[in-house]
Amino acid sequence: MAKPQLVCPAGSLPALKAAVDNGADDVYLGFRNDTNARNFAGLNFDDKAVAEGIRYAHQRGRKVLVAINTYAQAGRFADWTRSVDRAAELGVDAVIIADPAVLDYATKTHPQLRRHLSVQASATSYEAINFCRDKFGIQRAVLPRVLTLAQVENVIRHTEVEIEVFGFGSLCVMNEGRCWLSSYATGESPNTVGACSPAKYVQWEKKPTEMDVRLNGILIDRYGNDENAGYPTICKGRFEVAGATYYAMEEPASLNVLEMLPEIIRIGVSAIKVEGRQRSPTYVAQVTRNLRQAIDAAVAAPEKFAVKPAWMAELGKVAEGSQITLGAYNRPWR
Repeated sequence: MAKPQLVCPAGSLPALKAAVDNGADDVYLGFRNDTNARNFAGLNFDDKAVAEGIRYAHQRGRKVLVAINTYAQAGRFADWTRSVDRAAELGVDAVIIADPAVLDYATKTHPQLRRHLSVQASATSYEAINFCRDKFGIQRAVLPRVLTLAQVENVIRHTEVEIEVFGFGSLCVMNEGRCWLSSYATGESPNTVGACSPAKYVQWEKKPTEMDVRLNGILIDRYGNDENAGYPTICKGRFEVAGATYYAMEEPASLNVLEMLPEIIRIGVSAIKVEGRQRSPTYVAQVTRNLRQAIDAAVAAPEKFAVKPAWMAELGKVAEGSQITLGAYNRPWR
């Protein structure tokens, strides 16, 4: 069986090096602007850092991908085309794009530049993927985390475009970052300004026995002194509903596909992606190292593959809410 590429996140140069050093095949990053969907202060790369990241990765036989995966805003299309131009000039191995207009620009202006369809494009069918192949020459598509494994297999069966799926990281109840909740609360969302719950709207209010966390004045969560306070997003907040307080929309948990790796490999998935450009180099190293070992073991002897407790323990330490899930890949009720 063909070994899928392990695609890992880098929000900084140390994170990129951690991914490469621990076994990533591809590393993906973004520029320091709102053309990427993780546009947080202190994250992402300037030209000098990208050049150093490419040098470091290429010397070790790895590839660097640049996410230009938000949607161009009215009157500012040139900002997105400049990001495409920069990626091409810097010599990246591929760009990851969602906006059809940006894809069209990349296709016509830099035809030699490999193009991947971002998960933000929400292409859940082979028809959508093949359309983007025919119009924009995409060579890989990242599937949204809403399909069962059988549906993923059906997509692969009907396209020659490489298919990339998520293997570990936080989940989202929205259409892969098209956050209507964030947009409703703040007027901004990941697909417009590149940030979920933009930091300028986040408020922390420490009290003697608890801490309130708000987004643009909306109470998202209330943490006791013995609880770890997570970054506030509306979808993963606790709310009072009919007199009970609980995670009304989504309980914090991380996707973890370790146990189904042989099946993912069998159906012909080309790449397995780790979510988390906003996470630390330590997170990147830990997840990359354990997934590298697991993927190699699953390819070498799929019939004998068994998830090692040490892998689960290590990934559990960095799982959101310290919980893991198979997400939509496994829907027994279907």
